[in-house]
Amino acid sequence: MGNNTTHEENSRRKPGNYIHYILFALVLVAAFIFALHFNVSQLKDFLQKYEQFGVAIVLLVYAILGVTPIPSEPVTLLVLAWKGPVAAILLATVGNTLAAIVEFHIGSGVDDLTDFEKKKEKLPFHLGKLPINSPAFLILARMLPGFGSKFVSIVSGVYKVPLSTYLWTTVVSNLIGETIFVLSSYGLIGLLR
Repeated sequence: MGNNTTHEENSRRKPGNYIHYILFALVLVAAFIFALHFNVSQLKDFLQKYEQFGVAIVLLVYAILGVTPIPSEPVTLLVLAWKGPVAAILLATVGNTLAAIVEFHIGSGVDDLTDFEKKKEKLPFHLGKLPINSPAFLILARMLPGFGSKFVSIVSGVYKVPLSTYLWTTVVSNLIGETIFVLSSYGLIGLLR
């Protein structure tokens, strides 16, 4: 009977898998501790004090927010006020892409996502009929309200979407979304002045 173990059972017993899960748990705990103490005004003060490290700090914050339910828009608005619209678009695109890579990696460690198929069937514009690794699905589903870019990222990891396809579609959808968000926010700020 010992020879009848499945590949899945064997892969679960490998010591490397336990280390992977422990590291994931530690990152998740650190992200939630960060989320509990996250304060945009403290981040703004820190960026002004250590401006030379500002870009790296902002990108790190985006990546950490990728593992939490906290949206990244307040950070994008902070960067908009700090560096202007072009820098805000670029940093938000790169930062949210880093966050998406973290989410993709989380998804690659998940074995089952049964609820996804039901949710996918309800998508508008026949998106549910597209395969998960379809560029159209990866770009458009990420932009749908209620479906969520985090969910698309995790599902892409679960279904082992090729990283090259995942990356370029993520960059395109992040660039479009951040451009719309930053320019509309910049316009509103201009109206309020």
